[in-house]
Amino acid sequence: MRLADATWTDVRDADVDVAFVPVGSTEQHGPHAPLGTDTLDAVAVAEAGAAAYESAGAASAAVGSTADRAAAAESPTEGKRERGDAVVTPAIPVGVAEEHRAFDGTMWVSPDTFRAYVREAAESLPGHGVNRVVFVNGHGGNVEALAEVARRFSRDDAHAGYAVSFTWFEAVGEHASDMGHAGPLETALLRATHPELVREDRVGAAREGATDRWGEWVSGVNLAHDADEFTDNGVVGDPAAGDAERGEVLLDLASGALGELAAAVVDREPR
Repeated sequence: MRLADATWTDVRDADVDVAFVPVGSTEQHGPHAPLGTDTLDAVAVAEAGAAAYESAGAASAAVGSTADRAAAAESPTEGKRERGDAVVTPAIPVGVAEEHRAFDGTMWVSPDTFRAYVREAAESLPGHGVNRVVFVNGHGGNVEALAEVARRFSRDDAHAGYAVSFTWFEAVGEHASDMGHAGPLETALLRATHPELVREDRVGAAREGATDRWGEWVSGVNLAHDADEFTDNGVVGDPAAGDAERGEVLLDLASGALGELAAAVVDREPR
């Protein structure tokens, strides 16, 4: 269920287990990908993750011994975990992205403002009985702030909410090492979900002007605070290495991981 498309009575009458809050950014993604890449990717994963969560709840979860499976076969409800809905809220499209400030069109807020806004927006949900929240993140600059938001939200005695933060590109197995910025993974996911927004005629220039590593590292410390210190066109990695087929694989991996995480969050005992 998309929260923004539902009516209040739809939400009242629904059996909502968990809310996915997509969190992205409005920032440069090279000459070939849109400023909204991180938000678009977060929404795509959140929506696919909601479908994965609901599908897993509808399917049989019978595992274990032959006797267990036989018993489940005899009873349509035995061995199944009935689940409700996963609602996808409107996305939060501006994040902690000052590192891209040198590139036109980039927007950002301070970490304090970001944390306060995300937390207060999420706090709207427990008041309507939606006590489980997963922040579905698409931007690396948001990771630290979202982790703190989730902890503080979960420790708040004013409500019964519990939250965790999930970053899609950390949940794609061996592909994660290719992340970069506006590189193969983000370009692949866009080609799979929003191909009309990829400027294919600029991919060659994006590739030629790219760097191969984020930052300038010495003794485990990144000396570069801003992206323009190590990439002239904003690209890290090879966007040509991310086709639509790879994007579908990434979407399957990330949404499957999100669905599994949501089930664990929903099943977790209340504090």
